[in-house]
Amino acid sequence: MASMELASFPILSTILLSTIVALLVIMLIPEDRPKLVKQVSLGFAALGVVLSLLVYVSYDVDKGGLQFVERFLWVQSIGIYWFTAVDGINAPMLILTAVVLFTGVLTMWELETRVKEFFALMYLLVAGVYGVFMSMDLFWIFVWYDVSLFPMYPLIAIWGGTRKEYGAMKLTLYLLAGSALILPGILYVWAVGGGHTFDLFELQRMGLPAHVQRIAFIMLYLGFGILAGVWPFHTWSPVGHVAAPTAVSMIHAGVLMKLGAYGILRVGMTLCPEGLGYWADLMALLATIGIVYGAFVGLAQTDLKYVIGYSSVSHMGIVGLGLATMTVDGINGAVFQMFSHGVMTALFFSAVGYIYDRTHTKMIPELGGLSNTMPVASAFFIIAAFCGVGVPCMSSFWAELLVFISAVKTYPVRGVLAVISLVVSALFMLRVVQKTFYGPRNERWEHIPDVPLALATPRIILVGILVFFGLFPRLILDVIQSAVVPFVSSL
Repeated sequence: MASMELASFPILSTILLSTIVALLVIMLIPEDRPKLVKQVSLGFAALGVVLSLLVYVSYDVDKGGLQFVERFLWVQSIGIYWFTAVDGINAPMLILTAVVLFTGVLTMWELETRVKEFFALMYLLVAGVYGVFMSMDLFWIFVWYDVSLFPMYPLIAIWGGTRKEYGAMKLTLYLLAGSALILPGILYVWAVGGGHTFDLFELQRMGLPAHVQRIAFIMLYLGFGILAGVWPFHTWSPVGHVAAPTAVSMIHAGVLMKLGAYGILRVGMTLCPEGLGYWADLMALLATIGIVYGAFVGLAQTDLKYVIGYSSVSHMGIVGLGLATMTVDGINGAVFQMFSHGVMTALFFSAVGYIYDRTHTKMIPELGGLSNTMPVASAFFIIAAFCGVGVPCMSSFWAELLVFISAVKTYPVRGVLAVISLVVSALFMLRVVQKTFYGPRNERWEHIPDVPLALATPRIILVGILVFFGLFPRLILDVIQSAVVPFVSSL
């Protein structure tokens, strides 16, 4: 009975509305009350966690399909619907967004510069992310997608660090270029579909001619792929990671890049299955190059944030390779990797953020023997590194295993290259750990305090999630598979 009552309650709109209300409340708080701004931000972030978890645990895996559906006509003349729903693909993404926001707010608890504006922009960004993940109408997907992009420029340009103006501008220009491909792709599909609806699944049922699918898919793939860090359009990403403040890096790598991969899957692959078949070989090639390139370039980095940035390019390549296989295991692994990588990079950047705040450097040669003076802070980074190289009992192990098994079957040479690159990735991560945390002790850091419990809380939450889903992968894989199996059969 409780489940039926929840199904009739507009819980998805409530999640989205909570971020907008949070934004408005923050804007009403006086500038001289920064602590109250942080408390309000944390409260609304906690509400998002509770509501998204409620959706996740209430999702009926046996029933599958779209659940918690809210659909009503918005603009009749061109067929725009307010259409939100959850299935096994986006349910984990809602939790990912809520958790990264919650831990990001806690991570920035020591922020003192323009606190009100920072958290207001954070909530505007997250409103766009939630909107994309839950919308099933192409018009609203595009609107929320653009809403999620614009706050990145001021967040990096004002509160960022290394080359912040350059990083903010490069990121914005690249992502707007992607948006400029997505919009005509959506309008092309809408026009060919008769110009009567933007409903994603109604357009899917209509079916599009093969030549239309080929053109539309490549536009949507490249448009969303820029945000997903697809090679060779990835160069904005490491620069943006390095320039952004800690919580923005967490959301940028942990959530925003997943919007790109999600858009390819939800929009491009759903509407254009024949286009996917035509371009899948190119997808697999670009993904494999990204995996290998990210691993080898990461090996040469001396800045901790650049290491994580190029690691993200490599790991997002694994997502792209899984999608390109067009198999149940490959897409299961890709969606699981989106979730695992999101949590892992949030932990990475949160750990580096604390180290940088205390040492004022991210350069590996300047950081030596940190495990002696900051064992807890060091442990968080090391755990994220273990997850990054696919150590068993960490959630990314299962995601990467599924993708690589499927890739070797579907694209043998590229699959083997991807597996080999994982060894290189492990090498550069272990090198970073050795030089930063176990190398010769740098006397400059002898008296730096370790992470207190209050500041360790967000990192502990992220570690717990990585280990929990590493030990119990079925709790997320069963949910994902409930949507992927019928999706692949429709391909």
